[in-house]
Amino acid sequence: MLRHNLDANATSPLRAEARRALLEQIDADGNASSVHRDGQRARAVVEAARARIAALLGADPYDVVLTGSGTESNNLALYGAALAAPRERRRIVTTAFEHPSVLEPLRDLALRGFELVTIAPDATGRVVPEEVAAAADPARTALVSIMLANHEVGTLQPVAAIAAALAGRGIVLHTDAAQACGRVPVDVASLGVDLLSVAAHKLGGPQGIGALWVRPGVRLVPHLRGGGQERGRRPGTENTALAAAFGAAAEAAARDLAADVARLAALRDRLERGARERARGIEVHGSDAERLPNTTSLTLPGLGSEEAVIAFDLEGVAVSAGPACSSGTTRGSASLLAMGREEGAASAIRVSLSHASGDADVEAFLRALEAILERRAAASPAARAGGRA
Repeated sequence: MLRHNLDANATSPLRAEARRALLEQIDADGNASSVHRDGQRARAVVEAARARIAALLGADPYDVVLTGSGTESNNLALYGAALAAPRERRRIVTTAFEHPSVLEPLRDLALRGFELVTIAPDATGRVVPEEVAAAADPARTALVSIMLANHEVGTLQPVAAIAAALAGRGIVLHTDAAQACGRVPVDVASLGVDLLSVAAHKLGGPQGIGALWVRPGVRLVPHLRGGGQERGRRPGTENTALAAAFGAAAEAAARDLAADVARLAALRDRLERGARERARGIEVHGSDAERLPNTTSLTLPGLGSEEAVIAFDLEGVAVSAGPACSSGTTRGSASLLAMGREEGAASAIRVSLSHASGDADVEAFLRALEAILERRAAASPAARAGGRA
């Protein structure tokens, strides 16, 4: 069966440019920290990749730290900034629907004595800048962390407006931009943030590498200890092959960005329209707010999230659901719960497109939806009763 990957927010397919770069470097010798010729060749590859990643962000390559993942980038930013803050600054402000790689470190910091304030998004899936600014007491707040794009609903957050509201308070502002980079324009100067996290595999690069942009002058306490790589902020031998592939993917994403934004938004809208035509009561979450062009969150009435994911998988279509609690029962989408959409959370699925998605993927999703709905109708009590008559 031909498979259709509509779970790009979990991981995007590797771009052809990234695959070529990876294969070119996979067998190369040389440690980028060594001074001999092999080491300097590796260093040149790493720095060229860093420059391409920086260009995607509108940044100076000198300020880009290579990490092992988007999760590590978030951890370095959050622990690094919080632990570097003055003693009197022990408040951290975030949203209630951040990615776990942000929320879990912040909860750990709360156990260490920091005060954690979480701001709930509104029903459309956006936080209100004034609420963030009001919570960020200028005398006590060390750090504010607000995602650029929600990973489940796709709503874009007003990070630039929040940065403007916090200006002059001495508060470090971090944004998790893993889902946004390569899908919408991301420029560190326009955003006004101090720290910005990226994951290569969200934009068509390889898994196992990420980056953190650090504004000059922002102090971070290193999360790892060891050598002096990455200007002492992230020790460990740089992975030359992964860096090269990340750089190639970033360059390709920047090149194709304008075209992909329009193309993916058209595909997403067509998918949502088709779903609504085929099933009464389908709800599209976040559609009243500005969203990523590739992401849609749908509630399928009468069909649990996990049940829906399995049903689509059997039809050859990969989608995703909200997280399950430790008891094994599905609570549903954590983001929708934070938005106050309890009724739809347990029946929501996330459909996310990639640079490789096309018309065939949308058609496959809609055919799968029809098949699932037909099976449910045939299995309904009314249908069974009619069959017995």
